[in-house]
Amino acid sequence: MRGIILKKFNLLAEPEKQEIIITHIYDAPRELVWKTYTDPKLRPQWWGPENVETTVEKMDVRTGGEYRVTQHTPNGIEVTFHGVYHEILASERIVQTEEFEGMPGHVVLETIIFEDFEGKTKVTDTSITPSVEDRDLIISTGMEEGVIESDKRFNKLLKELQKKS
Repeated sequence: MRGIILKKFNLLAEPEKQEIIITHIYDAPRELVWKTYTDPKLRPQWWGPENVETTVEKMDVRTGGEYRVTQHTPNGIEVTFHGVYHEILASERIVQTEEFEGMPGHVVLETIIFEDFEGKTKVTDTSITPSVEDRDLIISTGMEEGVIESDKRFNKLLKELQKKS
């Protein structure tokens, strides 16, 4: 079994399965976690490593809407992802596709579930890749480190937003 387990975070990629399951526990109300995930003004403040600038070019969070996000690395490389929102149930579920434009045709189907959990919010993000090889390639690009850093930034932003409200 490949994966890492941290106190408030879990990434699981089992052998011979095409899925990556990431679970987060956030010490914040579900509505605030949802807003932080889906607000195009907040996304650049937490998505990806801190030394990467994120630009949300499009983020129409509704069933049938589309998104396109580009990350700009310190050495001038641009990494762009886009997809379509297939289902949006506010504060409950997002079903979307995600495609890294550097690997066209390798579309991931992602389902993100938001649940109340012991006075906190549990977010389960399940990505189904086209093949086990695609899954392993995604993980090998430094995904684990990126998810860990995004999670830290997300928690920090949640705390800042809670102080303001």
